[in-house]
Amino acid sequence: MITYTMLGANDPQRAKAFYDPLMAEIGAKVIEAYTSETRTWYGKGGAGFLVVGAPGDGKAATAGNGTMVAIGVDDRAQVNAVHAKAIAAGAVNEGDPGLRTAPFYGAYFRDPDGNKICIFTMQG
Repeated sequence: MITYTMLGANDPQRAKAFYDPLMAEIGAKVIEAYTSETRTWYGKGGAGFLVVGAPGDGKAATAGNGTMVAIGVDDRAQVNAVHAKAIAAGAVNEGDPGLRTAPFYGAYFRDPDGNKICIFTMQG
């Protein structure tokens, strides 16, 4: 299964400032041992990692057409809180929080680099 996902960012420091409060909201922390000036690694209890940073080939980061990363959280309140924080920090709303196909409750946004993110829970 997937162990980590990397999202490209053209300004790694801006990306870190955007993702730090979102990841803190769901209890994920910066993994300092792997983090550098160009990439920030986030983890929560060894259940996988999210990496945000500059592509290794030195070219510009671009959002994948049809690519979306889904991040599971504990409950609907976290979905709502993360989505609200993302929008307040400049994300583009791609779908307000709400029940999709029960019990899937999710919200969607695009980060400052255009990466599409889903925050969801399967808890009622």
